[in-house]
Order: sequence, then structure tokens, then C-alpha cells
Amino acid sequence: MGLTAEQLAQMIDHTLLKPESTQNKIQQLCEEALLYRFASVCINPIHTEYAAELLQGSSVKVCVVIGFPLGATLPEIKALETRAVIERGAQEVDMVMNVGAMRDQNLDLVRRDIEGVVDAAAGIPVKVILETGYLTDEQKRQACLICKDAHAAFVKTSTGFGPMGATPYDVRLMRETVGPSIGVKAAGGIKTFKDALRLIEAGADRIGSSSGVAIVEDFRWAQYSDAWSVPDKPCWTCPSRHASLNSLPKEVYLYYKQRCLTCPHRELNVFND
Repeated sequence: MGLTAEQLAQMIDHTLLKPESTQNKIQQLCEEALLYRFASVCINPIHTEYAAELLQGSSVKVCVVIGFPLGATLPEIKALETRAVIERGAQEVDMVMNVGAMRDQNLDLVRRDIEGVVDAAAGIPVKVILETGYLTDEQKRQACLICKDAHAAFVKTSTGFGPMGATPYDVRLMRETVGPSIGVKAAGGIKTFKDALRLIEAGADRIGSSSGVAIVEDFRWAQYSDAWSVPDKPCWTCPSRHASLNSLPKEVYLYYKQRCLTCPHRELNVFND
């Protein structure tokens, strides 16, 4: 891939979205972002002003989540929240799409919800979180095209609070759908440099992770060995591997099950119910 550790760091949104996060933790996050020159810190709205103060004059952006983590907020509230965080120093926003509306095929509401945030952002980049674990492939494609038409800057896989995180399969699908004109951000469950590289190879140009420091440091050491570069088996990176009836809507679970059972690699089938 020819990627350096420094280039990898500049693709990472260094993330802290836990509800119990204190100012000390936000300070640590910002200090790490400055040291490693990450693309941004991704934080909850309440910490916007403090992070903007700590990062003032640096290349590290303040990225703030909107309608997080459920996406079920009223469209006008998402727009209001967007204006409020930008006034406090946000330079990027990651909004959660109305997932239920997409599953209902209420595409007009999905579109208005996204357009309201894009308009409120007034040129600030907007990343739209699809929460792919709740959607079929066709719904993911529909959502990506709506985001593109609404002039979002990125489509993003997951909140990290949903039933699935980022997978190369979903990133590839999203990239193929939106083409090269907008970004694809992978987020959710990205813990290692190999996770990050898989997703970048699939088409991601931004990585959201709370493990940014470990990812970059481990990648530095990996330059001295080829042992980590063994090709993955297809099922290791397939979203069907993570499908669970306990966390997914039944029809989405059955969709993944059927896809797994009819896959050319079905000898590795993970479904036994």
C-alpha cells in the first residue's frame, strides 16, 4: 500500500464518545491528537468549546457528533445542534442518519434530515453515519446516494454503539456507490492497524477510532516484519460473521443468513440455527 505511519495518522479521527468522559480525558485526547497529528478529535457536543481551545492554531480539527448515537432526533433539532456546535468551534460534524426512516423507506424524511444539517453547517464538512448494521445492502446504497445528493462530505459506516462496526465489505459497497467525489469514513470496532489497513484498501479515506495511538505505534513496528501481511480468509471480514438475532432486526438478520448460506465460501458458514 506504501502508506507511512504519519500518513496513516492523518487519516484518523481520534475518538472519545463515552458518556462518562471527563475534561481530563478530553485534554488527553487532544494532546495525543496534537502529538500524532491526527485528522481530528471526534467528541460529544458538550466538549466542543474546550477541545477548540486546546487545538486552536493546530491542523487537528474539532469533529462533533450530531443526533448521536440513535439518529432519532427531530430534523430541526439536529440542525439547531449543528449550528450550536459550529458557533462553539466545531470544524466538522458527524450526524447520525434517521435509521428508522430508512428502514421504513421514508426516503423524503431521510433526505430532509440530512439536508437540514448540511444547510446548517454552511460549508463545514458533514459526515453522515448510516449505522450499516441495521440495513440491507440495498438500503445502504439508497442511503449513500441520498447523502451524495444532499452534498454531504462523507458517508460513514457506524456509530460504534450499534450492532456492527466497520467491515471492508460495507466500505467497498459504499465507495462503489458514491464514487470518488465524496469521502468514506469507516468507524466502529477498529482496534488494530490491520483493521485500519483493510478498510483503507477497501476504499475508506478516513478512520474513526478510539485506538488511534495503538494503531499508529503498532504500524510503525510492523514495518520491520511481513508476518502480519498474510491474506485474510473472506469470511473474516464479512459483516455476516457478526450477525446476531439478539442485536439485529429479524429481517436484517435473515438477510445476512441467506447471503452467508448462498455464498461461494459457505463451507465456513457461521449460521447453525
